[in-house]
Amino acid sequence: QVQLVESGGGLVQAGGSLRLSCAASGRTFSSNAMGWFRQAPGKEREFVAAISGSGGITYYGESVKGRFTISRDNAKNTVYLQMNSLKPEDTAVYYCAGDSGTIPPLRSSRYDYWGQGTQVTVSS
Repeated sequence: QVQLVESGGGLVQAGGSLRLSCAASGRTFSSNAMGWFRQAPGKEREFVAAISGSGGITYYGESVKGRFTISRDNAKNTVYLQMNSLKPEDTAVYYCAGDSGTIPPLRSSRYDYWGQGTQVTVSS
């Protein structure tokens, strides 16, 4: 059974940083694309970032470009999201997602596996 478990969320002041982790178990994701999405109350799930299996291709949502960095450690079967210069509008539940392919999709509907989410709250 595939499991994706996010960690690292919490409460941070505006301008601060957090690093989210997504640990995969049940299968190896070293050749698979992974992504991060977020969902704020009353809003649709939003694409944040995605990374190819090799780590050589990355994509970012417009609202996080230049502030967030996605990376992966395939030896640990783990994907990270480094979030800097956080803003109150970054407050959301952040979800890790895994795809069956190597090229990262941008649409949430394309992903096959999902974590349970971790809350990120940025205070002003």
